[in-house]
Amino acid sequence: MFAVYAKEANYDNPLDSLVVGERPEPEVPDGWVKVTVRAASLNMHDIWTLRGVGIKAEQFPMILGCDGAGVLEDGTEVVLHSVVNAPGWQGDDTLDPKRTLLTEKYQGTFADQVVVPARNAVPKPAGLSFTEAATMGTAWLTAYRMLFVKSGLRPGQTMLVQGASGGVSTALVQLGRAAGFRVWVTGRSEEKRALAEQLGAHQTFESGARLPERVDAVFETVGKATWGHSLKSLKPGGIVVVSGSTSGPDPSADLQRVFFLQLRVVGSTMGTRDELASLLEYVDLAGIKPQIGAELPLTDAEKGIRDMAAGHTAGKIVFTR
Repeated sequence: MFAVYAKEANYDNPLDSLVVGERPEPEVPDGWVKVTVRAASLNMHDIWTLRGVGIKAEQFPMILGCDGAGVLEDGTEVVLHSVVNAPGWQGDDTLDPKRTLLTEKYQGTFADQVVVPARNAVPKPAGLSFTEAATMGTAWLTAYRMLFVKSGLRPGQTMLVQGASGGVSTALVQLGRAAGFRVWVTGRSEEKRALAEQLGAHQTFESGARLPERVDAVFETVGKATWGHSLKSLKPGGIVVVSGSTSGPDPSADLQRVFFLQLRVVGSTMGTRDELASLLEYVDLAGIKPQIGAELPLTDAEKGIRDMAAGHTAGKIVFTR
């Protein structure tokens, strides 16, 4: 079958390990289902896989793609939940110490077909296209958990999203606006800030700019480059919710500010299968359409991956078959 995969780890030149070609069709273990992929979205996790981060050397070659949407053999349209739990795990899917994501141990979605545990195939709402649904399983689910499970925000409060154009950031803007929060966003360029305003941000600011007032919560995916600004932007008792560190994982903790202002720092990773189901219902009910920055045929995956690696994004990059 056609597939886009990493042949080996290459930390310094990740695109050199990318192959667009053929892989064997997957076998279907007991309790798993085969999905014909219609659309799959690109995530930073795919670039980390090409680098060899979070994956053992013996797992290569590895088909890329953490999430997607497609059709079961009986014709059911589904969205994929990419967190695969250990057999028998009970409780929050994201807290399973033996959990894994597609592309870490199991082959991913950038292919004609993918196999997943039956519970990981969540019914797709009719109101979402396959392209739109393919964005939900990683970026939008991450944003949903950050906002509605971890932050504790109430409608009417003010949130700051660091970084205006990534998949999680654009999802946070759209979800936050629909839920009744005052949404502020930082962005490195006028173009990125304009995109955030188009998606519903009430105000946008240059990266690192002094804000008109302090905010109730900051949502962080950038890391080292914005961390100091995030802490300075919080009200006493405020919260910063962190789900990524694309600019680096090691900023100054600024512990004096944290303890003196009683700030809260909370980590958030992906989301549960039930949270994905709730997200899909919410997006469908609210009529929210995810921001698609680029829709490309899977045969052009290399272009999309190069664009993401260079920071040339304006929402999600989605590959279709």
